[in-house]
Amino acid sequence: MNNSLVVSSYPHIRSKETVSRIMLDVILALVPAAIASVIIFGWRSLLVIGVSVLSAVISEALIQKIMKKPITIKDLSAVVTGILLAYNLSPAVPLWIVAVGAVIAIVLVKQVFGGLGQNFMNPALAARAILLAAWPVQMTTWKKPIIDAVANATSSATPLPILKDGETWAKLPPLMDVFVGKVGGSIGEISALALLIGAGYLLIRKVINWRIPASFIGTVALLTWIFGYNGLFTGRWEYHIFSGGLMLGAFFMANDYATSPVTPKGQIIMGIGCGVITTVIRLAGGYPDGVSYSILIMNIAAPLIERYTRPRIYGEVKANV
Repeated sequence: MNNSLVVSSYPHIRSKETVSRIMLDVILALVPAAIASVIIFGWRSLLVIGVSVLSAVISEALIQKIMKKPITIKDLSAVVTGILLAYNLSPAVPLWIVAVGAVIAIVLVKQVFGGLGQNFMNPALAARAILLAAWPVQMTTWKKPIIDAVANATSSATPLPILKDGETWAKLPPLMDVFVGKVGGSIGEISALALLIGAGYLLIRKVINWRIPASFIGTVALLTWIFGYNGLFTGRWEYHIFSGGLMLGAFFMANDYATSPVTPKGQIIMGIGCGVITTVIRLAGGYPDGVSYSILIMNIAAPLIERYTRPRIYGEVKANV
């Protein structure tokens, strides 16, 4: 029998890439940030990452066992979720909160909605938002960098609260310290340099594309420069792009295949939307950083964005008006 023509359900696009290979690439890209966090904060960072990953993997295996589904921990997606959650946490956070966050990310945000590819928002960011609402003090207690004495870092606090008040800009640490990571902050967002190294690897491997990160970071840079504290075009945009979770969010979470648009125009719109929301929260909101919330909001909007940016189907008949 000739099977050269086979009619089957979608998807019809084939690729040699596998989920586990893509996830492994993401893990490798996140290694520089892990190394930087250990250098900056000590081995406590590695402990938080380990607890988060272990809790995520165990949670995925148990919930799939309970739901009588195939156990898919070998695809490494739970490992990536665990790492990303840890990267959004302070190295000083209690380990039991880390474990709770991993369970929330895997069970409530990912598996309840059908597993990998079915979740409508980023599991790590959703878990972080819940943890921040439940334990705000523990989630916003920052650890002073252990290299502070050598690097002469000015404070264990992040630069973003300083940026909200133009009268305190004199207290901002040197920009190079912010870029390298000689300031306080979450484990994985601390070093823009390390994150850019990992992002470069993902771009070379074509795991991600430039559209969402470029439009996201570019929008934040433009708006924070225009709407400065001391009038138009006086903003310290360079601090905004290297501080907080912007680099981590733009390159490693806003690009999540399951929760971002697949159309090129849609990806640009998502990046701009994330940038606008982040800027509004940073400049006018009560919370210093808005990256997590901007991505979650745009995750919800992603299906609508895709609907209005998808290309016209070949041979489609225009609806009668």
